[in-house]
Amino acid sequence: MKKAIFFDIDGTLIDCLNGLTDITPRVKKAIRELQAKGNYVFIATGRPYAFLNEALLNFGFDGFIFTNGSYVKVGDKCIHKEAIEKEVIKELVDKFEELNVEYILQGEEYSYIKDEHKNLHSYYDTYNISKKYLKGKFELEEVEAYKLEMLCKDQKGMDFCESLGKDRFSNINNPDGSFELYSKTNSKASGIIKVLEFLDIPIENSYAFGDGLNDIEMLSTVGCGIAMGNANDVVKSYAKKVTDTVQNDGVALEIERFILGN
Repeated sequence: MKKAIFFDIDGTLIDCLNGLTDITPRVKKAIRELQAKGNYVFIATGRPYAFLNEALLNFGFDGFIFTNGSYVKVGDKCIHKEAIEKEVIKELVDKFEELNVEYILQGEEYSYIKDEHKNLHSYYDTYNISKKYLKGKFELEEVEAYKLEMLCKDQKGMDFCESLGKDRFSNINNPDGSFELYSKTNSKASGIIKVLEFLDIPIENSYAFGDGLNDIEMLSTVGCGIAMGNANDVVKSYAKKVTDTVQNDGVALEIERFILGN
């Protein structure tokens, strides 16, 4: 029976903040071996398409779960997408402008960020985000946004961003002071379920690797959730297994000894 394996990016396959900007050779080899045996491999990320580098896009993954499950592709086919309503986007953007909150609207291919949002641009530079799919000039009413990220300059902006997400949105307040906002109806886990249904793979034949708070739901949903050694204890508590760190080829170690059974 074929298996489906899902990988987070940051802190799992790569670690941009600590100089690991590409998948290591050992991890690449292990993932290729999974595919060679007829299994499916997917990226499951909070990132939009615009935030993936060419190496990840061209690696040969069987599909992508983008923006925490709000846009899902198997091969070249989109099997799910759910943009945030445009009137909601407008209300949020108006408030962000009023409070001097820098923001980005993450779309299907392009993401939209004003040139004057210098701090947010610098923030993404630390993650080696290419400018290729970032648009600085756009008409708000024409934008389809699946997720928003915000960076606040003062407490008033922080308070507003923290107030979002009560009923309709998942709101992640990151340790670095940035916020992520997306529909509660989507998550990496919901994206995984859609992929498994599309491929007719039972959930017990699914695996996921992750390290962050937005990985908790997928780690506890798949047949076997595997936390990275660099994940915090809360994330690890939701996983069935804990592997080594991203820097020590943790993904490859668990693929080799557990999923492939080498």
